[in-house]
Amino acid sequence: MLSRVFSIGVRGIDGYPVLVELDLANGLPNFTTVGLPDSAVREARERVTSAVRNSGYKFPARRITVNLAPAQARKQGTQFDLPIALAVLSASGQVRADEGWSKRYCFIGELALDGRLRSVSGALAMATKAKEEGFEALVVPHENAAEVSASGMTAYSAGSLAEVVGFINGGELRSVSGARSSAPIARRSAEDLGDVKGQIMAKRALEVSAAGGHNLLLIGPPGAGKSMLARRLTTLLPPLTDGEALEATRVHSARGRRGLVTERPFRAPHHTASAASLIGGGPACLPGEAALAHAGVLFLDELAEFPRPALEALRQPLEDHRVVVSRAKDTLEYPARFMLVGASNPCPCGWRGADGHDCRCSGPEVRRYLAQLSGPLLDRIDIHVEMAALSFGTWAAPKAAADTSAVVRARVEKAREAQRRRFGRDDFAVNAYLPAAELGRWCPLDAGCLMVLERASGGGFSARALDRCVRVARTIADLAGREAIEAHHMSEAASLRGLERLNRLC
Repeated sequence: MLSRVFSIGVRGIDGYPVLVELDLANGLPNFTTVGLPDSAVREARERVTSAVRNSGYKFPARRITVNLAPAQARKQGTQFDLPIALAVLSASGQVRADEGWSKRYCFIGELALDGRLRSVSGALAMATKAKEEGFEALVVPHENAAEVSASGMTAYSAGSLAEVVGFINGGELRSVSGARSSAPIARRSAEDLGDVKGQIMAKRALEVSAAGGHNLLLIGPPGAGKSMLARRLTTLLPPLTDGEALEATRVHSARGRRGLVTERPFRAPHHTASAASLIGGGPACLPGEAALAHAGVLFLDELAEFPRPALEALRQPLEDHRVVVSRAKDTLEYPARFMLVGASNPCPCGWRGADGHDCRCSGPEVRRYLAQLSGPLLDRIDIHVEMAALSFGTWAAPKAAADTSAVVRARVEKAREAQRRRFGRDDFAVNAYLPAAELGRWCPLDAGCLMVLERASGGGFSARALDRCVRVARTIADLAGREAIEAHHMSEAASLRGLERLNRLC
């Protein structure tokens, strides 16, 4: 007896249809799974056997062969438990023989030994593919229903194998509509920009960075507030849109996270992180921190302490806004539109150039320390800010109400709305992503701006650095509500781009 049930597999952040074929034949009891299954899929036979019996059904003591087609694609995950169990029951005549249900619906879900359904990762990618393939609905565990419905696909949610069998035999399951809200997803954070005292220039740089999606480097002594500022950047950003939330969810689900991403990601890997952990890798080409920060912030504290190969691996994602993870057996691509925020001390001891402290580092030690930050990497960071230590008077002063995250976020959202109206494009919704070929169209510079930029750069800016300086000036003009970039906008942008501090330290 042969039965067929449709399911969905996941490769990276994309789903692909999988046909679960089961042959029930005479012979010694045996259960074989073919079609390049991983260990989790091979172990499904133990879960399915127990779940079928403990749900009150009879498990056939015959020769069972399960084929997961297409056979050349590697199958991973536990989502095939439910369709395999249904294929067993269909082949043994314990569910309705009519194959209409198997062609209309896709089934995913992990089985507990008592027959309960457990959630699986990657449900959003599976639902998106099931919708593209024209399936009527996806039958899923209760915990995955909201994630599936967010894709626009109808989800039938169940809590156990018995409930799914009852649905196939004519019963009902709870249906979750595929309708999706167009309202922004709310953000919740207890951190506020008003917690940071002083550092007026750094706060301004943070606002410009948030408004235009620009990368940011903060350099200063310990305790200056670099980490505090970086951790409050997400509180200045607009809420996630539906599209950003779904794309971020697909990336996180590839790493095993379940449920929708509802806040802008903030990833802060330790400075011992390797290139593979930042970019991604492993046998399954899993996404790294750069992809997990998609639509959010990647914060690298103690930037000069990171291994240089790890930092250099970020150069391509910073330029292309995507990550390509290649291994011998596979190559996968992940979106990586993140804002990079780096924080670094000026020297190994941290006190070089700070008032009231003696630096213990020699010149060669400082040069060796800052050599981790290569020219090509710094070239891709739009804004560089030098921060001084906080004075006692500033520390003891009351908080300034005008510097709260809510106040700054209102200005940021207004500037971003101006950018959306100007570009009218999805591939670059903020100034930081504006292609160099489009700068002349969207960022025309008059003679005054060119003169300011020439004097500020002193011939030391690369072509990429000049382009990024123009993008920052465009953002500053947007914050000011001006259609044209003016000389004082360019002057501020150039001051936020200066590398004089690094040059002096080296």
